[in-house]
Amino acid sequence: MSYRDELIIKPGKKVKLADIDPDYHDKDLNKARSKPELQLILDDLSRMQEELYAEKKHALLIVLQGIDSAGKDGICWHVITGMNPQGCSVSSFKQPSPEELAHDFLWRVHAKTPGRGHVAVFNRSHYEDVLVVRVHDLVPKKVWSRRYEAINMFEELLANNGVHIIKFFLYISKEEQLERFAKRLEDKDRQWKISMSDYAEREHWDAYTEAYEDMLSKCSTDHAPWYVIPSNRKWFRNLAAASIIRDTLRDMHIKAPPPTVDIDTIRKRYHAAVAAQKV
Repeated sequence: MSYRDELIIKPGKKVKLADIDPDYHDKDLNKARSKPELQLILDDLSRMQEELYAEKKHALLIVLQGIDSAGKDGICWHVITGMNPQGCSVSSFKQPSPEELAHDFLWRVHAKTPGRGHVAVFNRSHYEDVLVVRVHDLVPKKVWSRRYEAINMFEELLANNGVHIIKFFLYISKEEQLERFAKRLEDKDRQWKISMSDYAEREHWDAYTEAYEDMLSKCSTDHAPWYVIPSNRKWFRNLAAASIIRDTLRDMHIKAPPPTVDIDTIRKRYHAAVAAQKV
């Protein structure tokens, strides 16, 4: 199955999340059978990221959005973990600082985008400025409604400079979220994740759903597509996201650059060094 073809939001499509099943998964797989397949993909990601870093012609930006407990951290732990930290960064954009508020809403984001050869992950992103600010009425509608166009232009600018962008909306049901909240309460090792804001934000579920639908409808483009990842089943969430990242890297046709030295000369020096060591 091509998860990229299956889960993409095509540009111009009007999204209704009620039409998408958050429990959707590959019927030919289950949690146990997905593990070796995921590992094969992670092995590919590790190799391709090394080549991306060496070639330094392209960059990759991965955007993660989703309601609380949807699995943004889970993607970082189980998928991004396969990448070398030397060429990968993870940034999160939450409440802006006074300095950030003194600039346009994309100012703090641009500095965190990846340079050629690098992968950047946004665990929450510039889309918070058409989500949280909208739901909580932090800025007038006439302000946040103009930001969709600004975001599309910003992402086009990045794409024109060699940054490949993939955006994941991790979609869970309201019932699944409550089950995950319960597990956090029961597991002492997870209680650090609990926040009062989780329950406060849950009260705005319908408003967030409407905001997510507009985000997906207005900002899925050819150069920066959105993918809705059904995330009730964590194993499927990880497998689908990893598969889409791999397919995106493959499309870059990355090749490690040729050596910058004469290999025959270096081989002779190597053998000389070996011989000298034996003396």
